[in-house]
Formats: sequence, structure tokens, C-alpha cells
Amino acid sequence: MAKKQTGAIDARHYDVVLAPHITEKSTLASEHNAVVFKVAGTATKPQIKEAVEAIFDRKVAAVNTIVVKGKTKRWKGKPYRRSDEKKAIVTLAQGQDPIDVTEGVN
Repeated sequence: MAKKQTGAIDARHYDVVLAPHITEKSTLASEHNAVVFKVAGTATKPQIKEAVEAIFDRKVAAVNTIVVKGKTKRWKGKPYRRSDEKKAIVTLAQGQDPIDVTEGVN
């Protein structure tokens, strides 16, 4: 069986990287060649790296992941629980152009 082409954009890449995570802290991280994304809870670091390289056409140096546990909140006196979410801090390789998350994908 032939291997798939590496770097080709596949629908599964969009299932891994869900959205950019835009906060004050992630904006400061972009000055150090890093971008923060919300990713699928089951996504692994190699899958995240492959997806970012395919979607944004940049070389990834490192991927760090964080699982943020959902908080218990109250609304109109009734408790509910926010969903857990997984974030990935993707550090780009030296010399790569930064990813502008406000422009969208090409």
C-alpha cells in the first residue's frame, strides 16, 4: 500500500486543530514564534504537528499541550459544568514566518 503524501491538507487535519485561542497571553507568546490553538481532546502531539504543518505550510519545532479542566458554574441558581478543553502551544522553527490567526487559512 502506498504512503500518503506528507503535507497534503486532509479533512482530518481540520478535525485536530479546531480554532485559534486568542488571549492576551497567547498574543504575547506570538512574539516568541509560538501560536496557541484549541485542539481535539484526543489529538496527540504528532497529529497536531502534522495538521499545523499541512494547514498553515510552516515548519513546527515543538508542540506543548495543556488540558484545561471544566469549571463548575451556576446559572439562575442551577449548577452546570463547562466542558474540558485541550490547548496546544505550537512553536515554529527558526526563520519561519509567523502565523497570523486573524487572516484565516489559505
